[in-house]
Amino acid sequence: MIVAFSVSPMGTGESVAPAVARAVRVVRDSGLPNQTDAMFTSVEGEWDEVMDVVKRAVEAAGEGASRVSLTLKADIRHGVTDGLHSKVEAVEHELRQGGSG
Repeated sequence: MIVAFSVSPMGTGESVAPAVARAVRVVRDSGLPNQTDAMFTSVEGEWDEVMDVVKRAVEAAGEGASRVSLTLKADIRHGVTDGLHSKVEAVEHELRQGGSG
């Protein structure tokens, strides 16, 4: 499965960069395939291991906050590996071929 998630503490000031960095550190330290962009961090693996990483990332981001917002989207597809890259490569292939759908 691939999970894309965004986590943000509430009531801790305008910048959430330190909290987000703590969450991303948890994901990167997990050893699971992952990537971070401006809006989400995506992590790929088996259900239990991915959800454990998300839980720990939320806890890390929420340090010092009384409330945390979590947005999560999951793509659950058995038998697929390296989906973080293969899904993007499929779209890029279509773009190179001039495909419209």
